[in-house]
Order: sequence, then structure tokens, then C-alpha cells
Amino acid sequence: MNNSKIAILGCGNIGSAIAKGLNKSGQYLATNITLTRRKIEHLQSMGDSGFNITADNREAIKKAEVIILAVTPGQINELLEDIATQINKTHLVISIVSGVSISEIQSMVGSEISIVRAMPNTAAAICESMTCLSSIPQFEDGLKNAQSFFNTVGKTLIIDEEQMASATALCACGVAFFLRTIRAASQGGIEIGFHSDEAFTIASQTARGAATLLLDNDSHPEAEIDQVTTPMGATIAGLNEMEHQGFSSAMIKGITTSTEKVSKLFKKN
Repeated sequence: MNNSKIAILGCGNIGSAIAKGLNKSGQYLATNITLTRRKIEHLQSMGDSGFNITADNREAIKKAEVIILAVTPGQINELLEDIATQINKTHLVISIVSGVSISEIQSMVGSEISIVRAMPNTAAAICESMTCLSSIPQFEDGLKNAQSFFNTVGKTLIIDEEQMASATALCACGVAFFLRTIRAASQGGIEIGFHSDEAFTIASQTARGAATLLLDNDSHPEAEIDQVTTPMGATIAGLNEMEHQGFSSAMIKGITTSTEKVSKLFKKN
């Protein structure tokens, strides 16, 4: 059991997912996690589950060792102005705010504070997040601690900070992209004769199985595709038709468009 005190500031969907996952992992007690939000009534269900909830960011970080910044890019300046004098070198600050660099955070809280950027996704709630992490050389210890922290809610990968916008598109926005793919597959299932609940179950479990094949076998998608395609068969016919309709191109374009959008989300004062 990890007894670290954690404060998640600006706790919306992703902040709540992280909190739930930390508690679900069995490594962190809900009573050691404090969540903040302006409209605290939106956190009532989290409070009922044992988490500490408050609308006071300064109060939340008084006993915290790990501070997670989970507000929107448009709120980060106001948040940092509010808590800057309360943060010190004993804190590990983890920012999951899209498009805001470490240097920009340092300009408001100081260069001695250990800062790590992280980009998890909402699957953190079930300990299945993909989280990309980055920092700068002077915060190597903080980066290792952050990686250990997020390993409890899924898999992690350390990347260069310049890649964080791309990570946002691929692993954070990416959840929605894959969910839309499953939705499309289930709609196709309805058209070929399944009831909606049956089609959804088949599509979802098939997607889970496909991902597990890749991760457990450490294999490439095309290698696994080769296992289910036969000459003049139904699978290759369906795949080729999807490519004719622009399936891969649409997915790639969606990811690159989201990456471009991330870089424009934050505006300096």
C-alpha cells in the first residue's frame, strides 16, 4: 500500500478516472486522495466513495505530496496563480493539461519544483490506461516516481516533451477513435442481422481480443491479420473494401488533425 497523499486539482472526467483507478489498483486509499472542482456538487459521488472533495485548491495541497493539474488549458493560468505560493520542492507536480509546456508551468511556480507532464486516458478508471510521460533532465527522479504512479493504472511510456501533443491525440483522443470504430462495427452487425445489444457485445469483445493478441504476443497488426485472411476469402474482401472507402486514411487524418488542434489549445497571458 502506498500512503502518499495526492491532490487532483480540477477533477473532471480524466481526473476522476485517475482517482478511481488508483483506488481500484489497491495501492492507494481513497481517503489519501483529495479532489477539487469549482462546482463541488459534481464530485459528490466521489465523496460518497470515500475520496476527499473540496472547492479549495490551496487547502487540497496542504498535505499533498503529489499534485495533479487536471484543469483545461484555459484554466491553468488561474490555477497556478492561485497555488504558486503553496507549492514547494517537496511536491511532485504532474500536469495532464494539454498543450502546456514544462517551461510555461515553471514560469509561474519556479524552476525548482519537480514537474512532469503526463497524458493518460479515461481507461485509467479500470487500470487500463496508456499514459505517456515526459520531463526534463533535472527532474529525473520525479519522472521515475510519476511512472511508478501511473503504472498502477495501466501501461506507461516515457517520451520527449516535443511528442506530448502527438501523445494526446493517439492515447487520449485515441480512446474516442477506437470507441467510434467499435460503434461502427456494431452498426454493421445490426445491418447484417444482429440485435443491437448482440452486435455491441460481439464488436466490443472482438476489439478486446484483437488488442490482447497484439499486446500478449508482442506482434504486429499485419502478422495477426495474416492469420485470419485466406485467398479469395471474406476477410480480405472486407478489408480491401474498407481501404477503398478510406478507412486507414480517415483514422490517420483524424489523429493528425487532433495533434494540430492540441498545439493551439493553450494561450499565454
